[in-house]
Amino acid sequence: MTLALFGAFWAVSILFVITPGVDWAYAISAGMRGRVVIPAVTGLLLGHLTAILIVAAGVGALVASNPVALSLLTLLGAAYLLWLGINLLLHPAMPAADKDQSPGAWHHWTLKGICVSGLNPKVFLLFLALLPQFTDPAAPWPVPGQIVALGLVHVASCTIVYLLVGYGAQAILSTRPLAARRVSQLSGAAMIAIAMLLFVDQVIP
Repeated sequence: MTLALFGAFWAVSILFVITPGVDWAYAISAGMRGRVVIPAVTGLLLGHLTAILIVAAGVGALVASNPVALSLLTLLGAAYLLWLGINLLLHPAMPAADKDQSPGAWHHWTLKGICVSGLNPKVFLLFLALLPQFTDPAAPWPVPGQIVALGLVHVASCTIVYLLVGYGAQAILSTRPLAARRVSQLSGAAMIAIAMLLFVDQVIP
């Protein structure tokens, strides 16, 4: 692979990363909950990395070629996003809440982050459609290795952007409880909207 291919992939990948979505909503929520940005972002990154490894292993292509499996994956992800969104609407994150720094709290935010990104079918489908296009079958190293390398470029971009989003939310909203409540509710509404779009996409051909 050439540096040009890496650069081209990064240019496309960063557009995906900087577009607000479910991952952004989760990072913002973590920023408002206290000092749990790092475990929350770590969970998001692990979810992305899992999707990348699945695509690299060839499992992604098998799932994508099976309409039933793909529909189940989409519905499962949509149901989880819907549950998260409703919870954020009913219990919006507030700056003074959840300052617990125990290992249990960190594990909770990490696991939840893995589910947020790992169960997002759009992330999986993006990797499935995007990553293989930037590989070179004639390169001296195998295509799965190229996919993992490109995926790590994407994960590096996610790390920087999501940390900025999480810590930015913590700095800006920590002294503005009303604004924090509105942002949290907006994030919940966004999750619900994405979930409903996924449901509709499965119901209406």
